[in-house]
Amino acid sequence: MLNKLKEQQKPDYILLIILSILLMAGIVMVFSSSYIWSEYKFNDAFYYLKRQALFAGAGVAAMIFFMFIPYYTWKKYAKMILFICFILLLLVLIPGVGMVRGGAQSWIGIGAFSIQPSEFMKLGLIIFLASLLSEYQKYITSLRKGFLPCLLLIFTAFGLIMLQPDLGTGMVLVLTCMIMLFVAGANLSHFFGLAGIGVIGFIGLIASAPYRINRITAFLNPWEDPLGHGFQIIQSLYAIGPGGLMGLGLGNSLQKYFYLPEPQTDFIFAIIGEELGFIGGAMIIILFFLLLWRGIKIALEAPDLFSRLLAVGISSMLALQAMINISVVIGLIPVTGITLPFLSYGGSSLTLTLCSVGILLNISRYSKSMESK
Repeated sequence: MLNKLKEQQKPDYILLIILSILLMAGIVMVFSSSYIWSEYKFNDAFYYLKRQALFAGAGVAAMIFFMFIPYYTWKKYAKMILFICFILLLLVLIPGVGMVRGGAQSWIGIGAFSIQPSEFMKLGLIIFLASLLSEYQKYITSLRKGFLPCLLLIFTAFGLIMLQPDLGTGMVLVLTCMIMLFVAGANLSHFFGLAGIGVIGFIGLIASAPYRINRITAFLNPWEDPLGHGFQIIQSLYAIGPGGLMGLGLGNSLQKYFYLPEPQTDFIFAIIGEELGFIGGAMIIILFFLLLWRGIKIALEAPDLFSRLLAVGISSMLALQAMINISVVIGLIPVTGITLPFLSYGGSSLTLTLCSVGILLNISRYSKSMESK
């Protein structure tokens, strides 16, 4: 049946169109938001644009490659993939191996080219958890045999990511996995118990690091320390506010002139709001909702539990990351340091995200709706 479906079906073209629009918008906005910084830091206004175009090209090539690899192949190698991801997370913590950027030891690489192991772990854990839950779904309602072993695995990965530290990526990983457990049929009472433990743990994480407390206080009242911990969110709101309905026009942002730090990465949505206004920002949000809709549709029409959970995991990861990033930029939650999928500048994040979409597109080729035609 799978071979027949592979011959008959095409990938989800609507998802491809949505992705293409986001990717092209990302390349344009990376250039628009970064050329001032590029000229200042590298004496080359096109520095970030050229690298982002290179990352996008490599990512699209990888996405197409992954799109033609049958999704069930990943189930065979799920354990090995997860093992490699854990090795990378351990390597990044070794002094001299891991590279420190922005106060976090989250990269491995040589010179300007590097990878971020936590990005690999997000996809690796989704693949492994989908495989595990599809094989042992009958145990998922059991706290001891199903739920707790999954939690142990998830929070081991989360703990290693927090040692870097990278709270934003850790949050996306944990929330994505919780959604997968819920879809797999985990007992709701277990989630309620976990929520209580999670609140205590979250408070402990905040209290254990002064900079996290500063981020909370800056979120509650950024104007209390406008030149310190509240600086980023204030400058972000200063960008979004003047954008109004239509924006100042593409390329006309004022905040990218050394006011908003690294505007091409975590806060690129602020530049979108400033230059393209409410309409431009709303269009980006709508595109992410459409992306989630196609992901859910692919999951609902997936031929088996493994592919269904894999589609749910990938779709949830992308939606959660976009939601958290945009919420930070508009001041709804404290700063977490996480990129906006397909739009923010970044090699590992963009490439791995496109690889994830490639897997999602492959699952769409085995849709049950086509099987009945």
